[in-house]
Amino acid sequence: MSRTQFHTGTTAAEAADAALAASGITSGMTVLVGGFGMAGMPVALVDALIRHGADDLTVVSNNAGNGDTGLAALLAAGRVRKVVCSFPRQHDSWVFDGLYRAGRIELEVVPQGTLAERMRAAGAGIGAFFCPTGVGTLLAEGKETRTIDGREHVLETALRGDVALIGAHRSDGVGNLVYRKTARNFGPVMATAAAVTVVQVDEVVPTGALDPEAVVTPRIYVDHVVDLSPATGPTTDPTTDPTTEEPQA
Repeated sequence: MSRTQFHTGTTAAEAADAALAASGITSGMTVLVGGFGMAGMPVALVDALIRHGADDLTVVSNNAGNGDTGLAALLAAGRVRKVVCSFPRQHDSWVFDGLYRAGRIELEVVPQGTLAERMRAAGAGIGAFFCPTGVGTLLAEGKETRTIDGREHVLETALRGDVALIGAHRSDGVGNLVYRKTARNFGPVMATAAAVTVVQVDEVVPTGALDPEAVVTPRIYVDHVVDLSPATGPTTDPTTDPTTEEPQA
């Protein structure tokens, strides 16, 4: 039997609240939040985190929030001490911008590919790696450097999370996941890099219904699944066309 726990409720909020409570998340933890902008953003789980009340969090994500929903709402609630991301500012990142200018939040900028690789390294049990990106910039200050094949590299450490909150398209009955197009983004590496992974999915299908060759995140990395099928809540990506099948491998 799978160790993955499935959470349902009268509403999507009830199911998400139950999953967050079971995840063991507490104040001061590092939380990996999936999403590329709003594509794949696990909005139901982030809203549940706000209701949960944990604060003093370090949040790792590609962006620092968009508009007033999802991650931006978590920032606005004052629950985040530090953001680690690649793109802290966009045209609609006014929540983060205001907090940062007021000195109410810390920021660590990480190049996008380096961010993904730091989490992938954590999931693979690699403590650190050398990378040429960022050499000679402020991002490399204070870090060890080494010349490899005639090119200078900077040492980057693995980036682990206590809890990962991600969105996927479908789960089977034991927790294997598939994603939909760009909503996949950081989800797979975050699932491997966190001690506990909580996933919201658009649909749970019977075990065996997913082509094994199409499974992206095996169930071993999935601890909690929240079913947000049309009967219980919204999709992970408001732009998703539910009549379109996920891409096959």
